[in-house]
Amino acid sequence: MELSGIRTGDTLPERTFAPDEVQLFLYNAAIWNPHRIHYDLPYTAGEEGHPAIVIDGPLQGDFLTQLVLEWLGDRGTLTEFAYRNLRASYVGDSLTATGRVTDIDTATGEVALEVALLNSDGEVVTPGSARVSFKTPLP
Repeated sequence: MELSGIRTGDTLPERTFAPDEVQLFLYNAAIWNPHRIHYDLPYTAGEEGHPAIVIDGPLQGDFLTQLVLEWLGDRGTLTEFAYRNLRASYVGDSLTATGRVTDIDTATGEVALEVALLNSDGEVVTPGSARVSFKTPLP
């Protein structure tokens, strides 16, 4: 199917993220998350057994949302979004957000997307899905 030049199977432009300690500190302060695995390496490694500072699951979901919203632009509205963290990601990882169009409803102007965040090894760490509507939003 096709909608405004969008076809099932089209891929979204990839986006790469490289979160660092400062970004994690600021993000966790903003969401009031005091868990030490996101800022305290001695605790993270010694007490929790992680090899590096852990990148927040919600931040990974936000990266996927950014991918969809940048692709969508002002052409429509993000109406549904879901994701699931499968494995930990760490500071030092380069995370790549990918997406593709999985379904188009030309009658409603809705497009379904499959999205994923991959780590530096190309493993899916955070799969997700989104639905966007190409209807003109109400004021």
